[in-house]
Amino acid sequence: MEREDPLERLERKERERKQNGGAKTVMVIMIIVALLLAAALAVVLWQKNSLVSELQTDKEALTEQIVALQSDYENLSSDYDSINLQLDSSREEVAQLVERIKNTEATNRAKMRQYEKELGTLRTIMRGYIVQIDSLNQLNHKLTADAAAARREAAEHKRLNEQLTAQVEDLTGKVASGSVIKARGLKLEAYSNLNKVVDRSRNVVRLLATLSLVENALAEPGPVRVYVRVKDPNGNLLDDGKGTTFSFQGTTVQATASREVDYEGQEVELSIYINNIPAFEKGIYTCEAFTEEARLGSTELMLR
Repeated sequence: MEREDPLERLERKERERKQNGGAKTVMVIMIIVALLLAAALAVVLWQKNSLVSELQTDKEALTEQIVALQSDYENLSSDYDSINLQLDSSREEVAQLVERIKNTEATNRAKMRQYEKELGTLRTIMRGYIVQIDSLNQLNHKLTADAAAARREAAEHKRLNEQLTAQVEDLTGKVASGSVIKARGLKLEAYSNLNKVVDRSRNVVRLLATLSLVENALAEPGPVRVYVRVKDPNGNLLDDGKGTTFSFQGTTVQATASREVDYEGQEVELSIYINNIPAFEKGIYTCEAFTEEARLGSTELMLR
């Protein structure tokens, strides 16, 4: 066996030592890189989980706000049909928004921003409802007070008119009390274009005054014309466009409408329509009925 040269053996061992050292160095570097990659991956996963948790918290907060708004809408009510219809529509929008956010992932930022905008819009709409309801309530209170004042004034006018009528009848003595035709049951009603009785001014197209001429055997039989004077809440006499007038106690008086009936001493029911009125306002309408010999009575009608 050939013996290895000592110098060559030393050189070979030196080469092997360097090769082993280089492999160890590469191994250490690979381990360090692997550890760095693992650390980076851990940081990324932590940041992702943190962001997801934050987005989930934001979604829960937004959901709570929408549910709270839904409760506010449910508790909001009014006495006005038009606003109630709008409220029903808005409640449906809120309910749909609640369902959409519940079924949307928290990580869908675009949808979440959209829901936030819709929430803001619905809040603004709700504030508008509150302002409308408050304004209408204030107006309703004012109209109620005005109606009460109008009723008091009408009652005072009625009392004064009755006093004046009694004085005039007593002084003039034009007709003996026993022969004067009298009436009862004077009533004023409002009708819609469907010929139904209504009490809302916006639905009224005509008025109807009804009364009965009572039985009176002492009264002179023959044609009798009954006149009605109807005044709006502002005290203006309504005019059906026919220019009806009559003579009462020596004075020419304008009437709203009239009708002639054949009176034979027996009770007669009659109706007088008030047509051709452009519009009707809210408030109290007063109606007085007359013949040329006597004032038959008065009544009132309240339109909302």
